[in-house]
Amino acid sequence: MSQNVIYLSAGNETFAVALEDNDAANALMKLLQNGSVTISLNDYGGFEKVGALGTDLPADDAYTTTQAGDIVLYQGNQIVIFYGSNTWSYTRLGKINETEDLQAALGKGTVSVTFSLTEKAE
Repeated sequence: MSQNVIYLSAGNETFAVALEDNDAANALMKLLQNGSVTISLNDYGGFEKVGALGTDLPADDAYTTTQAGDIVLYQGNQIVIFYGSNTWSYTRLGKINETEDLQAALGKGTVSVTFSLTEKAE
C-alpha cells in the first residue's frame, strides 16, 4: 500500500508529510477530507512543538525514538512536530522528509500550523 501524503503549512513554508499506515493517520486523513485543520503549537523541551488537535484520534502508542520531521499523536489528541529527537510513547502519524527549513518555519514560541490535503490550504 502506498503512503498517503498530506501537507503542513507553517509560516511561509509548506511541507509534504508522508502518512503512516495506521488507524490514527487514516483518521487524520478522513478529518482533512472535511477541510484543512489549523492548530496552535507551543515549544516544549527545545526539540518539539505540541498543540491540541481539538478531537481524539485512535491511539496505538509505542515507545519510540523520534527524529526531526516526525509528526506524532500524544495522549490521543495532541499533535507533536519534532525538529529534534525524543524517546517516549507516541502514535506515529507521519514524517516530513525535507526538514531543512522546518525549525525556522516553526520559529520560537507559539505558531499556527495548517494541515491540508493540498499544498495550498483551503
